[in-house]
Amino acid sequence: MQTKNDSTDPRSSSTFYERYHSLEDIYYWINRTAQDNPDKVKAILIGSSYEKRPLYALKLTLNNRPNKKAIWIDCGIHAREWISPAFCLWFVHYVSTCDLVSVDIANILDNMDVYVLPVMNPDGYKYTWTTNRMWRKNRSISRSSACTGVDLNRNFDANWCSEGVVSEGASHEPCTEIYCGAFPESEPESEAVANFLRLHKDTVQLYLSIHSYSQMLLFPYSCTLDEAENHNDLVSGLDRSVKPSIYPSVIRLLGKVGVFHSHNLAPGGSDDWAYNLGIKYSFTFELQDRGHYGFLLPPSHIAKACNEALLAVKTIANKVIEKTQSFPCPSLVTTANTLIV
Repeated sequence: MQTKNDSTDPRSSSTFYERYHSLEDIYYWINRTAQDNPDKVKAILIGSSYEKRPLYALKLTLNNRPNKKAIWIDCGIHAREWISPAFCLWFVHYVSTCDLVSVDIANILDNMDVYVLPVMNPDGYKYTWTTNRMWRKNRSISRSSACTGVDLNRNFDANWCSEGVVSEGASHEPCTEIYCGAFPESEPESEAVANFLRLHKDTVQLYLSIHSYSQMLLFPYSCTLDEAENHNDLVSGLDRSVKPSIYPSVIRLLGKVGVFHSHNLAPGGSDDWAYNLGIKYSFTFELQDRGHYGFLLPPSHIAKACNEALLAVKTIANKVIEKTQSFPCPSLVTTANTLIV
C-alpha cells in the first residue's frame, strides 16, 4: 500500500481534519487508519486510476451479522472539490473514534457496513495540488484529441451522453470540462466503482456521492426529467427527516424537496446509474458553500461543512434503515440536479 515516508503520525494534530491534504498524505492516512482500527476498518483495493494510482475503499464494520446491508460513499470524483475528500476523512475518523457513544452511528453500524472511497479521482486530485487547482476531470489521454481528461461523473451508463437529451450537461468534445468519454465506463476509475457496486448490488442499499459546491441534496434523475419510482415516498421521507436546520438548502433552495430541475440535464451521472442498478436510495451531496468561495473553500470552513453533511448522512442512513426494516422490498428515489455536478 502506498504510504508517505514519515516517522510521525500526521493525525496526531488536533487540527488534522480541519486541513486539506495531499494525495500522499491521504494514502498514508488510509494505511494508518486501517492499521490502527483492525476490528473496525479494512482497506480494500477496488482498482487503479488511469495513471495507475490505487483506488482504496475503506470498509467500516461493527459486526459480522449475516445478511447485513451496506452504504457506499465516494468522494473526490471531481478533482477541484477538495472539501469532498476532506469529508470522507472526517466521516471515517468520526465513525472509527466515536466509540459508539453516538446512538445514530451505533444504529447505522449495527445494521449496515459502510464503504468509503476517499478519492475516486486520484490523478486529477494530484494535478490540482501540483499544476492546476481548478482541474475537474481525470487525467486520461484521448486518442482523438490533444486534450486530456474525462468527467467521471458523465462516464456512467445512465443516458450516457444521449443525443437529443443533453443541452449543456455532457459533451462528446474531449476539450470540454464535461466530456463524457469514448463510451460508458471508458475510464478505469468509473469502471472500478461500477464493478464493485455491481458485485455488491444485493447488499448496498444507500449510495452517496459527495461533491461541492452549493449546499444542495440531489436525487435521481438528473439524466432525464422523468421521476424515479416511488418519488413521493422518498420526498415525504426527506421532508420529515432532513429538516432545514440539518441541511438548510434541501428545503430553502429546492423548496418542496425534489421538485427542482436544472435547465441542463446531466447524463452519465453516478447517482442515476446506481439507482438504475437497483440501489434505490441514491443521493448526491453538494457541500458548502453557496458560491462565495466556491471550490476554494478555506480550511477554516471544513469543520462546519463536514459537520453539516455528517448530520444529514446519519439522518438519511437511519431513515433508510427504518424504511427497509418496515418494507422488505423498498423502492425509491426522486428527482433533481443542478449546475455542473
